[in-house]
Amino acid sequence: MAAESSVLALACDIADAVGRDGGRALVVGGFVRDRLLGHTSKDLDLEVFGVPENRLAGLLAGFGRVEPVGQSFPVYKVGAVDVALPRRESKTGRGHKGFTVTGDPDMPFEEAARRRDFTINAIGWDPLTNEYLDPHGGRADLDSRVLRVVDPATFGDDSLRVLRALQFAARFGLTLDPATFELCRTIRLDDLPAERIWGEFEKLLCLSRKPSIGLALALDLGVVDTLLPELRPLVGCEQDVLWHPEGDVWVHTLMVVDEARTEIDELPRAGKVVVMLGALTHDLGKPATTLFKDGHIRSPGHEEAGVAPATALLDRLNINSIDGVDVRREILGIVAQHLKPGSWYKVRDEVGDGAFRRLSAKVNMELLVLVARADCRGRGGAFDCSAMEWFLDRARHLGIEHKPPAPIVLGRHLLALGMEPGPAVGAVLKKVYERQLDGEITNEEEGIAVARELMGER
Repeated sequence: MAAESSVLALACDIADAVGRDGGRALVVGGFVRDRLLGHTSKDLDLEVFGVPENRLAGLLAGFGRVEPVGQSFPVYKVGAVDVALPRRESKTGRGHKGFTVTGDPDMPFEEAARRRDFTINAIGWDPLTNEYLDPHGGRADLDSRVLRVVDPATFGDDSLRVLRALQFAARFGLTLDPATFELCRTIRLDDLPAERIWGEFEKLLCLSRKPSIGLALALDLGVVDTLLPELRPLVGCEQDVLWHPEGDVWVHTLMVVDEARTEIDELPRAGKVVVMLGALTHDLGKPATTLFKDGHIRSPGHEEAGVAPATALLDRLNINSIDGVDVRREILGIVAQHLKPGSWYKVRDEVGDGAFRRLSAKVNMELLVLVARADCRGRGGAFDCSAMEWFLDRARHLGIEHKPPAPIVLGRHLLALGMEPGPAVGAVLKKVYERQLDGEITNEEEGIAVARELMGER
């Protein structure tokens, strides 16, 4: 709230200066939509009317550092406020860069708003007078929870708008009006680069309270078939009603994703991505392994079988590292290990600490539990999910909920004992670490003793 107040105060100051220069500055885009919905926003877009471009930068200089961004059309960043003139766009080629854009400070607001994607994003707000300008009926659509295109003739000029429809529908609980739905189905998506696709799906998964709304819409619009084909085989893949009364694997996956979304609010961005993509991909191995045996539907080995299609999906979205975290490794680890908390709980008296320590080298145990718990809860009926708490308690007791134990014996120890540098050092360290994982080594003295023993054997 403090951040919103600060950015709004800056916007008001800029709008006042624009007004004294003979123009008018209107807040546009997502900030206005979120304000009408009672949501907070940290970033704000100002559209300036009546001030020529050659005077705008100088006018803004009195408010701090002005950073021009954009190559073909200048947008001036002043703190968290983006300031620009109304723009005219003409399509010159495919893709989001295939536009010629020029500024027109004399353009009427109704015309300027027509270039927006949806009516809910085409509302202007004067921060000085509190007047809303709504030439395309966006406020009524917000009240009705309807997502409607502003201009059907130009909507498809940027195919990313189809993906924006998915995440808006999921984030704000909106239904596409029939004409918008049919229009979205006709737009080709093969010009979208991976980073733009992921940008919208990340918002869908991590900002929506019910990502399933957007994912279900993605299936209905053909987006899954076109952009995320690894998910398509989940549709119609049957499951045993005893364990999955909710329906097929697609239905289950949507329920798991919604459950996972309730787990991530306190996580950093990388953790959010791992949990949500882990939930989305955890059962990708079921279509290839599902069979009918002894009167029941089974999917033996679907965890490991899911790694390949999950890898293909991550390749498609170009998901690797985020904020220094190897999220790809963590997601694939969850896919391969997501049944471990439940299966180990059934034989909990037989599972040693060494097994836990070794597993922690393959996957973040806490994030694994969040997905496994969502997997357990994401079913119809009442199921006991207490296995996840037991599993996480064990991991925390061992101090390995986020990463495996650090090796006690290092290469420098072996060199100090007289070993020559080379491959043999790594071989001994590996054996020492294995004994550490088994609990045979708990301090440096014990580790050095084992290392001496192994060096003697060599």
